[in-house]
Amino acid sequence: MDYPLEQDPGAPVRGGVPEHGRVPKYYAVKARISALLDTWESGTPLPTERELAARYEVARETVRQALRELLLEGRLRRQGRGTVVAGPKLEQPLSLGSYTEGVRRQGHRPGRSLIGLDRFPCPAALAAELGLAEGEAVWHLERVLLADDERVGLESTYVPVARVPDLERDFDPDSSFYAYLRERLGIGFGTAEERIETVLASPREALLIGTPPALPMLLLHRVSRDTAGRRLERVRTLYRGDRFSFTTRLSEAAE
Repeated sequence: MDYPLEQDPGAPVRGGVPEHGRVPKYYAVKARISALLDTWESGTPLPTERELAARYEVARETVRQALRELLLEGRLRRQGRGTVVAGPKLEQPLSLGSYTEGVRRQGHRPGRSLIGLDRFPCPAALAAELGLAEGEAVWHLERVLLADDERVGLESTYVPVARVPDLERDFDPDSSFYAYLRERLGIGFGTAEERIETVLASPREALLIGTPPALPMLLLHRVSRDTAGRRLERVRTLYRGDRFSFTTRLSEAAE
């Protein structure tokens, strides 16, 4: 197979065309609309389904399927009753930095909206992850993640009350939890174990984030340790799959 020299290395090989050459009609329309989006600025309104169907001489249902995929991929977004070109995805580094720092580095305004801050006895499974005895007191901090006032994720943080006894009184829930630990309590982060998977949000989560339940989400599980190696937090964060990508830098592991 000849490789097309002009093809973007991040694109599907042969533009996604199978070896047998038969391309679903919706996919061909999707590729043509995608090429248009590359030439339009973020926020540009998309022509109506009727107009696109007439332009490409296909049924409206064919256009509708192409647009559904482009919405799920984050190339388009709903605005009011219409559809507009979406901006680039937010790139979140896989590192021991806060969400606030990652979003701010890209020139966006981070924010959080508090859902709840509760204190409860730690159940067995969570106690094992945090290195606690079952029944020890833990905080659960739940917040919607914002970028330029757009809801983009949902974060649940579990932390031992013994480590942050005055969290309810001293912490501003719109601010960075990591900055609070570092600047107010002198607690630094050392290492973390992190796992990423794709999921669908629960009905409650979709409602809080403001997305349809069918939108794929990126789910991050993290258990962090301080610089002394003590387990500090357990975090479960949902990110919108149409608004986020993740980056990291790899190096050869020493044997």
